[in-house]
Amino acid sequence: MQRPMKGKTPRRPAPKRPYNNQKDPVGVYCRVRPLSCDDEECCIEVISNTTIQLHAPDGLKANRNGEYKETQYSFKRVFGIKTTQIELFEDVAKPLVDDLIHGKNGLLFTYGVTGSGKTYTMTGSAGQGGLLPRSLDMIFNSIFPYQAKRFVFKPDDKNGMEVQNQVDALLERQKRDSQQAPPKTPITRQRLDPEFADMIRPDEACKADGVDEDSSYSVFVSYIEIYNNYIYDLLEDTPTDPLKAKWNSGGTPLKSNTEIIPPQSKILREDQNHNMYVAGCTEVEVKSTDEAFDVFWRGQKKRRIANTQLNRESSRSHSVFVVKLAQAPLDADGDNVLQDKAQVAVSQLCLVDLAGSERTSRTRAEGNRLREAGNINQSLMTLRTCIEVLRENQMCGTNKMVPYRDSKVTHFFKNYFDGEGKVRMVVCVNPKADDYEETLLVMRFAEMTQEVEVARPVDRPICGFTPGRRQRNQAFKDELSRRLEERGGPVDTGELPAVLNQLLQSLPPLPPAEIKDPSDDQTLPRLIEALERRQKLKQNIMEEYNKTANLLKMRLQDMDGNIVNKENYIHEQRGKLSEKDKLIQDQKVEIERLEKNSKMLEYKIDILQKTTNIYEEDKRTLQHELESREHRLHREMSDKKRMEARMQGMVQDAKHQWEKECERRVNAKQLEMQNKLWVKDEKLKQLKAIVTECKTPEPLSLRPPDKPQRPSREKDRVAAKRSHSPSPVPTGAPVRPHHRRSHSAGNERWVDHKPVTNVDLDTVLQPNLPNAIKVSTPSEKALSKCDKYVLTHQEVASDGEIQTKLIKGEVFKTRGGGQAVQFTDIETLKQENPTAPSRKRRSSEGHGQGDENAEGGWTDVENRCSVAVEMRAGSNLGPGYQHHGFQKRRKP
Repeated sequence: MQRPMKGKTPRRPAPKRPYNNQKDPVGVYCRVRPLSCDDEECCIEVISNTTIQLHAPDGLKANRNGEYKETQYSFKRVFGIKTTQIELFEDVAKPLVDDLIHGKNGLLFTYGVTGSGKTYTMTGSAGQGGLLPRSLDMIFNSIFPYQAKRFVFKPDDKNGMEVQNQVDALLERQKRDSQQAPPKTPITRQRLDPEFADMIRPDEACKADGVDEDSSYSVFVSYIEIYNNYIYDLLEDTPTDPLKAKWNSGGTPLKSNTEIIPPQSKILREDQNHNMYVAGCTEVEVKSTDEAFDVFWRGQKKRRIANTQLNRESSRSHSVFVVKLAQAPLDADGDNVLQDKAQVAVSQLCLVDLAGSERTSRTRAEGNRLREAGNINQSLMTLRTCIEVLRENQMCGTNKMVPYRDSKVTHFFKNYFDGEGKVRMVVCVNPKADDYEETLLVMRFAEMTQEVEVARPVDRPICGFTPGRRQRNQAFKDELSRRLEERGGPVDTGELPAVLNQLLQSLPPLPPAEIKDPSDDQTLPRLIEALERRQKLKQNIMEEYNKTANLLKMRLQDMDGNIVNKENYIHEQRGKLSEKDKLIQDQKVEIERLEKNSKMLEYKIDILQKTTNIYEEDKRTLQHELESREHRLHREMSDKKRMEARMQGMVQDAKHQWEKECERRVNAKQLEMQNKLWVKDEKLKQLKAIVTECKTPEPLSLRPPDKPQRPSREKDRVAAKRSHSPSPVPTGAPVRPHHRRSHSAGNERWVDHKPVTNVDLDTVLQPNLPNAIKVSTPSEKALSKCDKYVLTHQEVASDGEIQTKLIKGEVFKTRGGGQAVQFTDIETLKQENPTAPSRKRRSSEGHGQGDENAEGGWTDVENRCSVAVEMRAGSNLGPGYQHHGFQKRRKP
């Protein structure tokens, strides 16, 4: 049986919000900062309190025709260079704070290029508080009499608030007081930031109207930054790793210094009302402006700033300071907060200081600065894209999806653009000419943002209790305390004091005093007797009392005398004490001044330390890059040297080979010319022999018709050395056999490789190798001692003759330390096999059987002169001795 599938739990629908078709446009304000130098060129002109005009600086042509292009932009209000911080606050942030106190959300952010005054507008300086401290001051000036005690409101870690009873809140306060150490110096208005001390003058304090007196309020603040598209909590206590302690120069660990664990990024989540919040973010409950601003400055010191080409302290992240106001009505008696979570209203105001958009070509950012600038520009581009899509959906009636999730900034603030509160933007611009192009893009974005409309937030419902509960309860308490003071303290009229009861019990009891009969004469005497005893007892008591009173009076007089003496002494000591107090007061003033200077120096030291750390990081990055480049350069230089050595070796090898090739070709040409001369000499010798024979004729009848004799091979051989005009060899002189001179007969040493299977030839045409190492198998030892190599190879041709090939080559050393042979020439010798019957027909076989001494017809002068001499082109050997004789065709 198949079990039915269990359905998923449906998502809880969002609570229905009251429908409101009223919309307000995004309020965009423009603030122009003054130029840093009076002689700088200005590209912005304030025309009116709502319009500014941009004109291109000198040297920059905005149009193609070369004319200057002037553009005007309108805002809700334009603040010039003479605008004070209080004027900016009253127009921009004061309405948002008033809405916050009345339960409505608000978003205020500053936008502009780097160095345009965004941080100054949001934070301010000493004596010139910005939007953030003035907003905090207005909140606490308005709700200070109606604040609840600490820990009455408690965050539930799900973007909501819970209400605790008085007992739980008291336990929480006692737990916090026990964990916190008491301050060393009780300073009532202690500020952790001397740089921004006394930002707001008393005459500039603001207060909201229409605060609900029948509600209790609590303020919670949180401070986050969005760095490289990651969210970090700036109020989170920096955890340390106690196992990784730092060590000093003496080799001992420092007690208070341990390695700081880097902060972990936070994630965005959606609560049950589909509002975005940062999960796990620290929310601090504050009760005054000073305490709230101290919390802000504690997180401000952790914010990431860096020194760039455009700003000495440039913000490298988007900072978001969230002020959350929790309010709940009082109960019917007007004494305690109503214990109902549904009646708790939570409103929040987000004050955002966006990082400045910048071009890396101007900042010349590298490494981490380049990565930070890329993430900043990417998040700002996503903000522009969301505004463009919202504007298109509202103006064209489309329903495109707004890409809020592409950036943490837009994802966090998407509820505000969907109608959760008012949105206002302060565009800060720098009028200098160098920022003209960036300012032009900022103006276009601001102009487009003004066209986006956001739904107007609705008022929260009013509870059904009778108004004025707090005043009535307070009036009742005041009247009760007044009456108790008039009576000298709390008196219980129902019971008598214990002393009076004890005194009454010590007196004798009264007899019954009821008279039932007129003749009763006993009751009255008994009563009179009891009263007399009581009177006597009273007199005794009075006497004892008087004695005691006198004794006490004497003692009091003595004590008064002592007291007077002591008072005189105390008066003297008070005079001395006043002098000491005056001295202490002067010392306190001096200590406060020194503490202020010390904190100022600590703040500057922190800034310098951050700058130093940034410089050291940049230095390490640059040194690492320099080392890598030097290593790469050295590697390239070594590769270049190795390539040059290789190319030189190749050039030397090619040069050597070409020298040998040229020498070989020259030798071949010389041999060719010598062969031609030898052929001519042979022809001359034959002609001379014919002429000699013709000079001694015999009778024709006695001389048979003989044919010219074939010269022997010994006569045809070429001597080792001959002149250009050799003398004719006598016919009857004996021929001396000579070895065939090989081209290897130089100063080179040869390796003569002859296999054992070679057949010795009986021809005189043998290569002569005087300086040769004869081997049957080649070896590396023999090759290392010689320059030339010859291999004798024999094979039987198809006509039965033995064909001998002399394969020659050059020996050269390899790069690996061995030897290699490069073959350059082949010589071929042929001879009839002495062991086999010759199949070659004699030349005299065709002319007669009886004439044994007769030679062939090719031995006549005409045929002998037509013998072709075959020589291998480019060979180092002499003329080849493979003679191919052919009968010259006779004319018919």
